[in-house]
Amino acid sequence: MDAATHPRKRTLELTISSLDELREDWKPALKNLYVAVRADSITSYATGTAEDCGGNSSWNETLVVEVPAHARSVTLEVKCRNSPGVKDVGVARIAVTDFLSGAAAGSDECERYLSYALRDWEGRRSGVLNFSVRVKTPLADGTS
Repeated sequence: MDAATHPRKRTLELTISSLDELREDWKPALKNLYVAVRADSITSYATGTAEDCGGNSSWNETLVVEVPAHARSVTLEVKCRNSPGVKDVGVARIAVTDFLSGAAAGSDECERYLSYALRDWEGRRSGVLNFSVRVKTPLADGTS
């Protein structure tokens, strides 16, 4: 299929670094936190469980995320594994254009470092997620 009839997907390489300014009521859960990433699809990518680094959570884990052509946003959710199940700590929904703005200017493969505030489902600030992103350039055969 050609690009006119089948828009190509994009691939993001997200390196989840750390979580800062975590709300006090989540501090006891530092070692049970992980990050789930979705790009307007049911496909989800997840980090392993965080390491406690002096009161902050740290991952330094890279996820390769396929972003469908129709996707308008990428959602990063920090979650907590606990004995009865999983609880949401905070979420950041980021416009795909925020990631692609550098790529449109011809700087594909350039890594950008970002920090986004997380909000819980009631709108309260719950922390700051630090990560880097790189837009992978598709090869001529459509792979990345």
